[in-house]
Amino acid sequence: MTYCVGLLLDAGMVLLSDTRTNAGLDNIATYRKMFTFEDPGERVITVLTAGSLSVTQTTVARLREAIEDDDATGETSIMLAPSMLKVAEIIGNTLASVREDIDHKMNAAKVSVSASMIVAGQRAGGAMRMFLVYPEGNFIEATEDTPFLQIGEHKYGKPILDRVVTPSTSIEDAQKAVLLSMDSTLRSNLSVGMPLDLAVIERDACRVSSRRRIEAKDPDFARMSEAWSSALREGFSQIEL
Repeated sequence: MTYCVGLLLDAGMVLLSDTRTNAGLDNIATYRKMFTFEDPGERVITVLTAGSLSVTQTTVARLREAIEDDDATGETSIMLAPSMLKVAEIIGNTLASVREDIDHKMNAAKVSVSASMIVAGQRAGGAMRMFLVYPEGNFIEATEDTPFLQIGEHKYGKPILDRVVTPSTSIEDAQKAVLLSMDSTLRSNLSVGMPLDLAVIERDACRVSSRRRIEAKDPDFARMSEAWSSALREGFSQIEL
């Protein structure tokens, strides 16, 4: 399984994904689940993936092929699409097509495959937008009321986001929130694992402003995790029944 989360804020977007892929308890591998398509200053698109690896890898490969096609247009290439809404539509259609193709091949084995994606980005002159794309290709959008989206094993990391994240949250606090959200998930679900990929896209930059790979023994992440555990224990001890 996996856990990916994206925050849409007044100041920009913050995205985080794990890298663990499971095919049974004794078959664990590491695969990147964050993919960036960038024309600095013109547009930036980041895609987070969860679900069947065959579906997500094939979808990303087809998106790249469409970008490189000499006959690419705004209807086929996410790097030429006139809006982020159109980007989400292209990705949704590609995901649904791949899922249907692979599902058809797997029918004989009575195995169903599925995947979902978070699509976040901005084009020059347009607004920052973030979408959750479902396996069927339809999607929903992050809003001021719900400024974050999650895919994969999201339930463990949702409470802290619900409590602290608003559109006015700073980029610094947003990074702290998603990392603590991931820490809660790592502690509760073995199917989510490090290393982690963290990316920040500042408003109107139309490029990835910063990115970071966080390894299993990262000292800063370990200190944050322990500080959060201590704060929770202290807060719990101070509450009277």
